[in-house]
Amino acid sequence: MNMKDLADQLGLSVSTVSKAINGRFDINEQTRERVREAAERANFSPDPAGRRLRLKSSDTIGFVLSAPQAHFAHPFFLDMLSGIEEELADTPFQVIIASARSVERELECFKRLVDKLRVDALVFGRTRRDDPRISYLLKRKIPFVAFGRSETPGLFPSLDIDHTVVGRDGCARFIALGHRRIALANTPGYLMLSHHHKLGYESALRAATIEPQPELYVEGEITEEGGARAAHQLLDLPCPPTAIVCGHDLMAIGVMRAISERGLVPGQDVGVIGGDNHPVGRLISPALTTFSAETHAAGRRMVQMLLSHLNGTPAEQLQEIWAPELIVRSSDGPKRSASAVQYRRQP
Repeated sequence: MNMKDLADQLGLSVSTVSKAINGRFDINEQTRERVREAAERANFSPDPAGRRLRLKSSDTIGFVLSAPQAHFAHPFFLDMLSGIEEELADTPFQVIIASARSVERELECFKRLVDKLRVDALVFGRTRRDDPRISYLLKRKIPFVAFGRSETPGLFPSLDIDHTVVGRDGCARFIALGHRRIALANTPGYLMLSHHHKLGYESALRAATIEPQPELYVEGEITEEGGARAAHQLLDLPCPPTAIVCGHDLMAIGVMRAISERGLVPGQDVGVIGGDNHPVGRLISPALTTFSAETHAAGRRMVQMLLSHLNGTPAEQLQEIWAPELIVRSSDGPKRSASAVQYRRQP
């Protein structure tokens, strides 16, 4: 039996049967289920190669790991990929995972996926304020969903965690605990999330009539070592911070290590707050106060948005921002008394 035979048997058009078989969303659910049940009874399976040729489709979606990426087994990527795979389970699409070796060569990775592997669409994250990847995809009219916003001209589907909340609420918590010398160990400045961290951090300081101090703002790599280097720079100040908000949990772990190396106690001498609920954060001592990051749910939602966009929904209707929640543990420390003595920089 071919598709025309199946369509004749059901009294439907070939195009309607094709849409139902291929998981399109522009027909009603009742018709889609009726076609699927009939195809199952008739043991009908469309020729995937022929379908791809007709539709000029590869049935593949590229999932690009953000560079630089030292190892794949990062919970952020694993959780997001798990959500993506779950949501694609009942569609004809499969996922191709790709990664660039450096930030500078990441655009080459996108071009390879589009020009050589001919993926139907892309999903990626860690957007930049000025993002050449987004410009390229918009120019080529390649469908995509980005995990993050950008100042790059053009409309595109996106899902973002509101990192302004991380900077603002993390800083505001330290202010409520009695801190006044509060630092931000931020992720690299070219990232959009870093811009939002800083905006939130500075807004919380000004709301408490504390003028932001340039020496209390440091950027570093999204690694434990990057956090440690940032912390050592801050702790070397003549008047070091008593609290540090971190743009990422891996950086926060490095910050806590650096504090301990100075003979100080994280959560007592210096408070620390992370940014994205890395699983190891609850296992270290003191357990890391941080913010939620629903990456598995985000992966599923981005697939839903992408399928909707492939079926004609305009990009401006597919832009969402999720607010993270503060997860209070121990690393932010107890409330400081008004008479708390500033510790001296260690030799």
